[in-house]
Amino acid sequence: MKIIRKDEEIIIRTKLPALPLRDMVIFPYTIYPLLIGRQFTINALQEAMMLDKQVFLCAQKSPEEEKPKRNDLYSVGVVARVLQVMKLPNGTLKALVEGLVRARVVSFGKSTQFFSARIEPVETISVPSRKLEALSRSVTDAFSEYVRLNRRIPDEAIGSISSAEGADHLADVISSQTLLRLESKQRLLELVDPRKRLTELTQLLASEIEILKLERKIDSSVRESLTQSQRESYLQQQLKAIREELGQLDEPASDVDELLTNLAELKAPEEVKTRAEEEVRKLSRMHPFSAEAAVARGYLDWIFALPWEKLTKDREDFDEVERLLNEDHYGLDKPKRRILEHLAVLKISKNVRGPILCFVGPPGVGKTSIGKSIASALDRKFIRASLGGTHDEAEIRGHRRTYIGSLPGRILQGLKKAGSRNPVFLLDEIDKIGSDFRGDPASALLEALDPEQNKTFSDNYLELDFDLSQALFITTANSIGGIPHALLDRMEVIHLSGYSEYEKLEISKSFLIPKLIEEMGLSDYKIEISDETLGYLIRHYTREAGVREIERKLNMLLRQVATKLARRKSRSASRKTTKPFSFSTNDLKKILGPERFEGSEVKESPAPGYAVGLAWTALGGQTLPVEVTIMVGAGKLTLTGKLGEVMKESATAGLSYIRSHAHEFALDPKAFARMDIHVHVPQGAVPKDGPSAGITIVVALLSALTNTPVKGLVAMTGEITLTGDVLPIGGLKEKLLAAKRDGIKTVIVPEKNRKDLAEMGPEVTDGLKLRYVRTLEQVIRYAFDEKMQSRRKPMKSDTKSAGRHSHTPRVN
Repeated sequence: MKIIRKDEEIIIRTKLPALPLRDMVIFPYTIYPLLIGRQFTINALQEAMMLDKQVFLCAQKSPEEEKPKRNDLYSVGVVARVLQVMKLPNGTLKALVEGLVRARVVSFGKSTQFFSARIEPVETISVPSRKLEALSRSVTDAFSEYVRLNRRIPDEAIGSISSAEGADHLADVISSQTLLRLESKQRLLELVDPRKRLTELTQLLASEIEILKLERKIDSSVRESLTQSQRESYLQQQLKAIREELGQLDEPASDVDELLTNLAELKAPEEVKTRAEEEVRKLSRMHPFSAEAAVARGYLDWIFALPWEKLTKDREDFDEVERLLNEDHYGLDKPKRRILEHLAVLKISKNVRGPILCFVGPPGVGKTSIGKSIASALDRKFIRASLGGTHDEAEIRGHRRTYIGSLPGRILQGLKKAGSRNPVFLLDEIDKIGSDFRGDPASALLEALDPEQNKTFSDNYLELDFDLSQALFITTANSIGGIPHALLDRMEVIHLSGYSEYEKLEISKSFLIPKLIEEMGLSDYKIEISDETLGYLIRHYTREAGVREIERKLNMLLRQVATKLARRKSRSASRKTTKPFSFSTNDLKKILGPERFEGSEVKESPAPGYAVGLAWTALGGQTLPVEVTIMVGAGKLTLTGKLGEVMKESATAGLSYIRSHAHEFALDPKAFARMDIHVHVPQGAVPKDGPSAGITIVVALLSALTNTPVKGLVAMTGEITLTGDVLPIGGLKEKLLAAKRDGIKTVIVPEKNRKDLAEMGPEVTDGLKLRYVRTLEQVIRYAFDEKMQSRRKPMKSDTKSAGRHSHTPRVN
């Protein structure tokens, strides 16, 4: 058979490679791109390219069939010419084909590599008539309307039918452009008579136009109901409109009923219930997938989750509470006594507010762990929030709901986790809170930690009053210096001092060693660590106020036991170890290495210009030697040792006192202008500050100026004034423990600190001779021997002497 295409005569062969198509029907007069990936279709295409590029294209009856048989193919298809073939990276072929003429399969060949078909072309004869012309115009108008309504067909498709020559050509071009089902297109392909084909096509287009108009109507009704905030739910509204057109008005049940059930079961103040009811009502009018609905649902979830009126019952047995507290911690009498007092008041008055306690002390003394023990003893929930490094005010009071991902603050988050309104709430490291452009978290805590205000604590997220008055707030700090005054004023401060050597020994024996043995699974073995060994470990391998370093060293010892046991078991699994494990001081040196602290650094027989002070640090107390040397110069005072401003001022004040009393100490007042004085405090890399080294500096200066040594093993602490008064200092217990640890025998302390000894046990002062002083004259009497006393020239009054020698101001 010969056909003419664009003035080209093409001979159609009757035996061609057949290429089954899954989900499309090809028409004559049109060009199609095909993706070919199945191996037998690739083979058929390659066979066609080696011949005259003609191939028979027919549709599969079932597109899902991966390997169709002959009965799975339609018998009517199209002979096409392959215009272009391109291989894609994934191995498939992309071919561009042109439909030439209809054809019917006579028989299929026997090739195993691809389908081959013997065909006979189907020639259509179009006889011009008025009816045919009317059908052509009707189809053209219907197709134009179809393209206008269908967004998926470009407007250029209308122009493609203007070049159609005859009704047959027109029907095939329009059939190829419509988005009809495969069965409908195949039926159009099989119709040889153009009149029947145009009639069928007119009916199909009319049906499609009705559907498209209905879609437009649905789309219009949806868009009219949309507002700017509801555009995200556009597709869901379309589905609703479709259901209305189909008469399916029943929507899936929403979760509003569930929220109403939760609201009915909510035990909370009326204000909270009213707000929750309003939010549920708002949520019911929102689209379930909108952003506002998600925010409202999250807000309601927090309201329902918080323990508005849930309280746990306190353990009221005094003896049992005291036993539990003592079981977990040795010492710490102040916080234990305060908890028992609170329990006593609670038994009398059921409506008592929870105390706001602040435990202040060096690291490792048990501030955090005593909080957990208090919760266990009272049978309350325990919540801990570490505030160290917190900079954002929203961490405490939450973010407002306008922000994406906003949440309540850590206080309400902790209460939700606890599930009760009266937990023990520990705010750790409150002295290490920071502040920057995001706000001041310490100021945000003012409301939560104020007993007069926390009954109506308001979080930025909820914007509802929550009663925190029943919670027992405990804060911890290493020093009150980092706590703002307004916040400190709202808390009851309880100072926890460092442990004495005796207390560390008892804690190690009664708490640390049993706990470590249980943790390491060594309970079945006998482990002996004598008091002598423990004392040696405490003195020579640790220097701290708490017991953390002791626990680490004991851990190292017990790991050696575990290692020995593991080696023994690997050698003889059946042999049971009955010999106890013990440690001597020599074992400590082998396991822990050389002694870290070899003993006291205090000189027993000091040279002139040397005196020993006492200092408080965050790690406990320590001795603080002060050295002074005199040189020929021009009256310059040099201070070294990384001293703070307060300590420098103490040195200046001490030197002024000595100069104003120069005659009393047999010193030439004019000699000060011819000498330079250098005051140095060792450990120069460690910052030092505070006024308590005042009397130590005066004694060291006086010792150097008079060339008289201070008594051996004497330490002192106290602030001085220009008139010679000695003022009280802080951290006395830690300082006395440091003095005792370093072998000091006599300690000079201010008279006004005598009252502090009432709170100290005998283990702190045993072995120390305490000298209480009010003036520097008493300090000098206890610090020096008779040589200094013999050279002094007492005045009638220190005040007159000071006045006579200091009336001329010194110009710097």
